Amino acid sequence: MRRPVLIFLIFNLALIVFLVHSVWTLLELLVVSGAKDAIDKEELPPMGAENEDSRTRLIPRIIHQTYINSSIPEIWQDAQASCLELHKKPEWEYKLWTDQSALEFIASEYPEFLETFQSYPFPIQRADAIRYFVLDYYGGIYIDLDDGCNRSLEPLLSYPAFVRKTVPTGVSNDVMGAVPRHPFFQRVTHELKRYDRSWVMPYITVMASTGPLFLSIIWRHYDDDGFNIGDGPRGGRIRILFPEEYNNYPWSFFTHHVGNSWHSYDVQFIFWMSRHWVLMTVIGFLVGGSLLLLGWYSYQAYFLEKKPEGPIIPKWKEQSIRQRIPFWARRTRSGEFELVNRHET
Repeated sequence: MRRPVLIFLIFNLALIVFLVHSVWTLLELLVVSGAKDAIDKEELPPMGAENEDSRTRLIPRIIHQTYINSSIPEIWQDAQASCLELHKKPEWEYKLWTDQSALEFIASEYPEFLETFQSYPFPIQRADAIRYFVLDYYGGIYIDLDDGCNRSLEPLLSYPAFVRKTVPTGVSNDVMGAVPRHPFFQRVTHELKRYDRSWVMPYITVMASTGPLFLSIIWRHYDDDGFNIGDGPRGGRIRILFPEEYNNYPWSFFTHHVGNSWHSYDVQFIFWMSRHWVLMTVIGFLVGGSLLLLGWYSYQAYFLEKKPEGPIIPKWKEQSIRQRIPFWARRTRSGEFELVNRHET
């Protein structure tokens, strides 16, 4: 194999390794199910017997929800009412975090994050972020307004922290619970600043900076680092609610209503790509192959020059040769060098 070809292949291989390394966590999320941390139906009390569960309650009896203000849209009022009906005062406390109260809370308890919190370009990013901070500070259970309660959440209080498995990969941030100062949510709140980036498309920016994709990446790193252990009050384990315990089953804890209130124009395009993934895969290979050919053409055109009487010599090497030969010994034709007086050699 000629040296220029070898250099080109090594460069492209290094580029591929770099790209794979950059998205390795996302690739892991495609195969890591979280089944080892699943909350199984068998360990939960039967529906209607939640208060008979003898396990120690770890999570405080607080339900957190967020909205722009205190005027909840009619479309979500039934879902909100279902949770309030099953979790009444004085045993349970309900906290609705509005834009104003969320801002005041961050300014008071997490002032180091205030600048980032205020600079988010999309309101949903603030709605995402505040749920992590209130769980870190108060503990309790966070529930999206488009999620209703199908049964008492008492059994879920026996775990130090839990999140919900989502499809096709990772975990979601629409339903979460934790004890105050749980190690996982402390890490989540700490990492928010580092993930505050713009990814051009609003949907991807939200998902990757504060939303479920962000949470899934932190969850995967948290598990890889060995912190996902211990079920006691100070334990760091994160338990997972799978679909059977989350939604669409008679014994599940929640019911899902119409949501997606923050989705923008780019979401339809992303959903279209997911429905036509075979076509997108073919296009991806075509684009990748075209870029590879373009790279080889550019490498030949700009870094290599074929000599009339010899092998291919890189331009940088030719320049170094020219520098070593006296100017009076150079001939005008490119690539040809000889001594003026051969008899002197």
